[in-house]
Amino acid sequence: MINTSSNIEKEWLWGWDSTPGIVSVWAEGNGRATVWRRDAASGELLTEVAQFRPWMLLRSLAPLRHLGGALGNEGDTQSAIRYTKLSGDGALRYVVSAPTVDRLTSALLHGESILQGKSLRHVRDLEDDSYLLLAPDEQYLVATGRNYFRELSFDQLRRLQFDLETMGLDAEQHRIFMVAVRLPNGELRTLESATNTDDGERQLIKQLEQLVREANPDVIENHNLHGFDLPFLHTRAKLLRMPFALGRTSHKNLLTRAARRGTRSEHDASRRVRFIAPGRELIDTLDAVRRYDFSARDLPSHGLKAVARHFGFAGPDREYIRGDQIYATYRTDPDRVRRYATDDVVEVAHLARVLGGAAFALARMAPRRYERLADAGAATGVVDPLLVRAYLRSGVALPAHQEGDGTTHTGAALYLFRTGVAHRVVKADVASLYPSLMRQYQIGPAPDQLGAMLALVNQLVEQRLAAKAAARSEPAASAERYTLEAMSAAMKLVVNSAYGYLGAGGGLTRFADVHAANEVTRRGRETLAFMCRELAARGVTLLEGDTDGVYFAVPEPWTEADERRVVSEVAALLPPLVQLEFEGRYAAMLSHEPKNYALLTYDGKLILRGVAFRSSRAEPFGEAFLRRAIHQLLQDDVAGVRETYVHTVSALRTRTMPVYDVSSKVRLTKNSETYKASRESRREISYEAMLASGRTKWSAGERVRVYRTHGGVGALAPERGEGSDAFSGPSGEAELAEYDVEYYVRLLRESFAARLERAFSAVDFETLFSDPMQPSLFDARVTEMRSVLTSVDAVP
Repeated sequence: MINTSSNIEKEWLWGWDSTPGIVSVWAEGNGRATVWRRDAASGELLTEVAQFRPWMLLRSLAPLRHLGGALGNEGDTQSAIRYTKLSGDGALRYVVSAPTVDRLTSALLHGESILQGKSLRHVRDLEDDSYLLLAPDEQYLVATGRNYFRELSFDQLRRLQFDLETMGLDAEQHRIFMVAVRLPNGELRTLESATNTDDGERQLIKQLEQLVREANPDVIENHNLHGFDLPFLHTRAKLLRMPFALGRTSHKNLLTRAARRGTRSEHDASRRVRFIAPGRELIDTLDAVRRYDFSARDLPSHGLKAVARHFGFAGPDREYIRGDQIYATYRTDPDRVRRYATDDVVEVAHLARVLGGAAFALARMAPRRYERLADAGAATGVVDPLLVRAYLRSGVALPAHQEGDGTTHTGAALYLFRTGVAHRVVKADVASLYPSLMRQYQIGPAPDQLGAMLALVNQLVEQRLAAKAAARSEPAASAERYTLEAMSAAMKLVVNSAYGYLGAGGGLTRFADVHAANEVTRRGRETLAFMCRELAARGVTLLEGDTDGVYFAVPEPWTEADERRVVSEVAALLPPLVQLEFEGRYAAMLSHEPKNYALLTYDGKLILRGVAFRSSRAEPFGEAFLRRAIHQLLQDDVAGVRETYVHTVSALRTRTMPVYDVSSKVRLTKNSETYKASRESRREISYEAMLASGRTKWSAGERVRVYRTHGGVGALAPERGEGSDAFSGPSGEAELAEYDVEYYVRLLRESFAARLERAFSAVDFETLFSDPMQPSLFDARVTEMRSVLTSVDAVP
């Protein structure tokens, strides 16, 4: 391992150029970088233009030898293309730079074509382990040691939110009739088309562009911005044959970049892209919601309105309109739609502030644009850029991606000790177990000559704890507290991804090391087993244990002080860097399967974890039943569980259950042409529903709501606003369609009610969920029923 000083380790994490207030960077292949900075004191926007030499890493200089004297070392200013040789044993040992990216890649491809005896047209045609080429803005940030947002708080950004209201969801045929905008100063505007014509819509889009130019925001936000609003605007502008751009540069249209989640590329349907407005960061709050729920797992859905209600910033007078009724409502009551649309952008602004801080904090560390970090995976999207910068700053060659040696990655420990219902439940949390074990036992990847990963993890853990402690001392909802809490959340995200980065197989990460990852999991299994034994020895009833912590129930006489004492006693027995903390206490828990459980807090809040209880594909009526029934179950109201079941069956059989609530959201994996080609051999309900609705064209990846009618035929369900209730009854003639009642009654019992089976004896379960139209001889026993708790695994 190469020795390094603590100062350079800080530079690996934070960069070394202290330029403050960077709010956007746009670098191009010609070596020109434009940097926009916001002065923290005055709020003034400053713009600077810099030249840099585009660069890439190569395994060998052989493909460039054809350049002769045009290739020189970095000190040779006469050579157009220059190189620096890095130290160490890594495969990517040459940093090669040129005046432009095109000149560099053209020279490389020409040389490789000569060596390989075939024509190569793109760097993607080269072997993956022979080069590393970053996007121009990342090249600039890595080379300069600059980062976004130094000395700025989140609230000092100029943020604008906009939301489209359209006549339908198909941009090829439906127009935009309104755009709601929240300006950086909080002012609300609605822009509306004067006429239902091409010219009216064209003027509306021009008004939006003009308003963005005048407001000059650093960041543009909306919920599902990259999945709906920007693709819709792009398509409408293209059909109207007009330019459309929202950036600060002279580009006439939005640009695109590759992305994990986004719209399909117009030029290659297999690729997904997101739109770019150079000079502004385009933030989709749906990314922040997904990132938050990945760890918290407590959101009822990822829709804007549901999330706003969950976090408590949906106003009491918030306007709700079903999605398929918005334009019809606008024609008769435009003020109502204006209120609905402006409520949307207000909620987006709140949501971005509540959940967007993690990406904001990551942008202070990692050398990537803010908008890219907002949707990046923590491992390859955050850890990898940090490691690349660390190696280049230290002048050390990077390892190439390598396939594993066939060693299998061993899994983590996961214990399910009991199923059923437990009361007086405590969770003891192991704070970032795997990263803690990496630190405690100095387990890092063998290819990491610098020890950079462990150095980064050490800094992140220490500074996360400091930020978490400092946040507690700041006033609630203050800008300082938001910033510190965001920093803590961002650091936790990166720290917890370090192990995943280490264990990624198939050459997915540059520093993957399955042997090191297996040593971490071995230590983890030992540690978890030890904790469980020690807790059990102190008289608790173990329920479930994994790398996130241990759930256990305590005897009835225990107080919270007793619960905390037990956790502290076991924590004191663990290695110094492995921290066991008292995370929370709950009135009751339904343990269903490993990592699938429900918790009831002492103040009556229900928390559901795992796909058994929360799934984006589940029918809303079933999820609503589960939430109500589980809430009653954990309050020992078994009669209430029966009543909820009977009520749901009755709503189905009397057809007072809306069609939306029996529908499920499905993702179409075949486009219309592919399905029609295979239709004669196999008919599928989702695609038949599309055809039955008159839809003859659709794309793979489209999501629709489908329900089952008599005879197993599918139909499309109407969309609705997220503010309606599952048992509110029909809200329009469209919802009186003939869904297959008995199919959904069976689904209720066999799929949803079955998730309560472990809470009762077999006889009680059969009685509790018997058909209301066929009364059981034992129905009178419902008031006498009690939940059960059954042993599954022994203490390790």
